[in-house]
Amino acid sequence: MKYALVTGGSRGIGRAVCIKLAQMGYQVIINYASNTEEAEKTLEMIKSAGQNGETLQFDISNGKQTREAIDTWMQAHPDDYIEILVNNAGIRHDNILALMPEEDWDSVLSITLKGFYNVTQPILQPMIRHKYGRIINMASVSGLKGLPGQCNYSAAKGGIIAASKALAQEVARKNITVNAVAPGFIKTDMVKGLDEDSLKKTIPANRFGTPEEVAELVGFLASPAAGYITGEVISINGGLYT
Repeated sequence: MKYALVTGGSRGIGRAVCIKLAQMGYQVIINYASNTEEAEKTLEMIKSAGQNGETLQFDISNGKQTREAIDTWMQAHPDDYIEILVNNAGIRHDNILALMPEEDWDSVLSITLKGFYNVTQPILQPMIRHKYGRIINMASVSGLKGLPGQCNYSAAKGGIIAASKALAQEVARKNITVNAVAPGFIKTDMVKGLDEDSLKKTIPANRFGTPEEVAELVGFLASPAAGYITGEVISINGGLYT
């Protein structure tokens, strides 16, 4: 049995990635923080496609909770390991920096950057022992170019990009690849409230992307065919930023 873990897998891009990896033959572990109903819906969609998976609730920004959840899973699967990790979970609290509350800065960076460490560090060690793994980190166009009103989000996603490049060099000899995917505007809850009609005029493709399109890219990076691609940041933004 091959296992993949997707953080923030209950909705949006995370849900689409879960379904894609399941279609590739992986037993998908759907991580979520609080929305049990949506996580179960993702699991049902996987089962409807003739595949299987499981849900695993923990807050990735909480190191103790994350470690306990992963350790419990590992103890229940002593002969298995998680060979695909997709660090997808993230939140936005947009505001100009001059008016940004400290808690909005802290929460965005904690979930994205501390969450990356909390999840990746314990899962990486079995990958190294098995000499195979794929780590895909969800970045953003905001982390590449910076967006006004998103100093916290841009800082978090820029940090993920830098961490991906550094980790890729640490583990390449162990046949583990580490890449980042940088979506632009994708039709998910994360873009609710934005003026889609105005924004799509700034995109050469003249539309928002879909979670399924992002999932296809993640699926390729997770596959053996992408074994010589590591330390890369791949944009998927309709030409918005190149």
